[in-house]
Amino acid sequence: MRIVIAGAGSVGRSIARELLSHGHEVKLLDRAADKMQVASVAEADWILADACSLEALQLAEADKCDIMVAATGDDKANLVISLLAKTEFGVPRTVARVSNPKNEWMFDSTWGVDVSVSTPRIMTALVEEAVSVGNLVQLFYFHESATAMYSVTIPPKAKITGIRCGDLQLPMPVVLAAILRDAVPFNPSDDDTIEAGDELLLLFGEQSPQIMAEVSALVREDEDKAK
Repeated sequence: MRIVIAGAGSVGRSIARELLSHGHEVKLLDRAADKMQVASVAEADWILADACSLEALQLAEADKCDIMVAATGDDKANLVISLLAKTEFGVPRTVARVSNPKNEWMFDSTWGVDVSVSTPRIMTALVEEAVSVGNLVQLFYFHESATAMYSVTIPPKAKITGIRCGDLQLPMPVVLAAILRDAVPFNPSDDDTIEAGDELLLLFGEQSPQIMAEVSALVREDEDKAK
C-alpha cells in the first residue's frame, strides 16, 4: 500500500519503520527542518512541507495514496490534515493521532477521520488491563461503526467459566471476537470452553448501562461460586 504520514516526530518515524518492514511504500511529511532525520528511516520518501496545506499534500501525491496518517502532536493539525485528505484528495482511509483525550469527540467522519488513535487512552487501557481481572477495559473505539472493543481477563470463579462458546448468552449487540489463552490468540469455535485466565476480546455495538451490566455480571467473580 501507499501510505503518507504527516508528522515526522518519534511517533511518525516509528510508524514508518513498522510499515516499511511490512513491505509498504511510505512518504514522511513534516514542516520542521529539524524533524528531517532522513537517515533514521532511509527507505521512506521525505518531504519538507506543511501537511496542512493543499500544496504539500499534492507534493506528497495524496491522491494516489491508500492511507493518510496524521501523526503530528497537534490535534488541530491532525484534524485539518484528515479533512483535506478525505475531501480534497479522496484518500480511502485516514488515521489520526489524538494527543489530548478531551478532543476525542471531534475525531470522527465530520472531520474526515476514519480511525482515531488516542495514545493516553491506550496507555490507560494497558495499565487497567495489567491490574484488572474480571473488569471490562475499553481498548479501542471505531467511530465509523460506533463499535467499541473491550478486553476482560476471566477470574477463576466467574459465571462464564466452563461455559461453551456456543452456549454463551451475550446481549445481542455484543460479540466475542477472540480469546487469548497462554499468550496465544485464537478464533473461538462453538465447542471451545471459557477458562479461568482467558482474556476475551469483545466488540460492543452498543454501550448502554444495561448491556454493560449484563456482560459485567458474566465476566466478574461470582460470589456464590467463590464461597
